[in-house]
Formats: sequence, C-alpha cells, structure tokens
Amino acid sequence: MDSREFRNAMGKFATGVTVISTDVEGVFHGMTANGFMSISLDPALVAVSIGEKAQTLQLIKASGRFGVNVLSKDQLDISKQFAGQIPSDEAFRFDVATGFPMIKDALVQIVCEVEQEILAGDHTIFIGKVEKMVTQDGEPLLFTCGKYAELDPQYAVL
Repeated sequence: MDSREFRNAMGKFATGVTVISTDVEGVFHGMTANGFMSISLDPALVAVSIGEKAQTLQLIKASGRFGVNVLSKDQLDISKQFAGQIPSDEAFRFDVATGFPMIKDALVQIVCEVEQEILAGDHTIFIGKVEKMVTQDGEPLLFTCGKYAELDPQYAVL
C-alpha cells in the first residue's frame, strides 16, 4: 500500500469542512482542514490534526489557542481561499466578535485552548479545551473523494 492509495481510501469517509484559525500577537491566520473531531463532552474537548509542513502548526504552538470554524454549504469560496485554491491579494477579514479570529457566519465557531499535543506520524494532533462556542442553523459544506459536496435534501432526516 502506498500513501496515495491510503489517502484515496480515507477520502471515501465524508467529512465536514473547517477552517482552523489562530492569532499570534495580533496576526490572524487560517487553514482549511477536515481533520477535526469531538473528543469529550465533560470536559468539552475537540481535536484537530495539522500536517507537519503546514505553517499553521507552528502558529498554534506559539499561540496556545485555536479556533474551529465549521463551514456552511455557502462558504465554499472561503474553504478554497484558505486551501490556497483561490489566490487573493487582500487579507481575509476575520470576525473577532468572540474575542478570537473566526469565520463570520460559520455554522459553528469554537475557540479552544491547547490542552495537549500529540505527534502522530506526519501530523500533530492538538486536543483543545473548548472556551467558547457559537452555533447557527444551516447546511454544512462536505468533502468526500477529493471533492466538495452538499447534503441531498431527499435524504435529510429531521
């Protein structure tokens, strides 16, 4: 098994799309990621997985905090911008209403303090203790098999 085969197999697991954000001395940074999960309800803990080559890795280490922004289906361009797929000459305007740089109108905004770092292969997993959380209704942006996707309303269960 080679790394491309493993990546393709793991890509068959559909995920939501997030932008992981951080603030180092007033300089805001973000990256698109789908390596996110909840860990614990009590205390409220989440995990993000960041590649060792990603600039965001060192920034989260320096900050000791990170934000998780769960994107809505209407925020595809934001995902692509933070993934480097849409070049932009202008700095992204983060929402700082929570006191931390977040994505305006994200379905979920979670601000975390780094509780633990775990080196795992070519990634570092940050476990974060949730400090603040804001949610709103809407449909999530999804990612599977290397492509963006949306929920099909005919299969939605309410």
